[in-house]
Amino acid sequence: MTYLIARLESRALIRVEGPDARSFLHNLLTQDVETLSPGEVRFGALLSPPGRLLFDLFLWGEDNAVVLDVAAVHREALMARLAMYRLRAEVQVTADERPVFASWPDVAEGFVADPRLASLGGRALGERSATADEDAWDAHRLATGLPDPTHDGGHDVRYPIEANFDLLNGIDFRKGCFVGQETTSRMKRRGEIKKRMLPLAFDGPLPPEGTEVLNGELRAGEVLTGRHDGAMALMRLDRLEGMLTVEGRPVAVRMPGWMSDG
Repeated sequence: MTYLIARLESRALIRVEGPDARSFLHNLLTQDVETLSPGEVRFGALLSPPGRLLFDLFLWGEDNAVVLDVAAVHREALMARLAMYRLRAEVQVTADERPVFASWPDVAEGFVADPRLASLGGRALGERSATADEDAWDAHRLATGLPDPTHDGGHDVRYPIEANFDLLNGIDFRKGCFVGQETTSRMKRRGEIKKRMLPLAFDGPLPPEGTEVLNGELRAGEVLTGRHDGAMALMRLDRLEGMLTVEGRPVAVRMPGWMSDG
């Protein structure tokens, strides 16, 4: 299998270690940390108390620590948030300077399968030889129909289910309490999901972020981030049928197969 490998300059690492590291993170994050095995990687998030998305992250299990793979622009803020929650927990939170790499469309040797979707390939920590750049990886992500929670999520604005965390193995609904759990579980249990991030196809240049998607004269959503001929959009699920336009141009929601299956 031929695959590409890119260093993800947009990601950075935080190392959480100490006797209480796993229980400390388990009580905060949307993902089960207690059962995380060394060498395993899981996807999750830290939410605000009202249940909005603050930080998307990957959790890497190590023998004596859990390493968090987070957006580089948010590393310091997440470390400060963890320090705020630490109280009497015996944990140490430090920056880990190893780089993050992705391989796609397959899992390269020495990589671990991306826990969100098999089609995303793999991830690895530590130096590797790159054969592509992060822009190529971002194009693959968008082609897969996957939001970028850091840029598409809107810090403390969106709910994780709107960013499809429930369909991407990002929320363990069986683990019990975590920050923002009440709102998140209620949305899922009651089916109160009115919007989701969906890939949008169109001809021509990318519309500005925040541009309205219209269904006739009704607002159906807004453009988030993307590239020429494609973008992610936050769409109202009750207004997907019909003629959709952006700035007068026809557009179409491209529903990924993994969402239909979910």
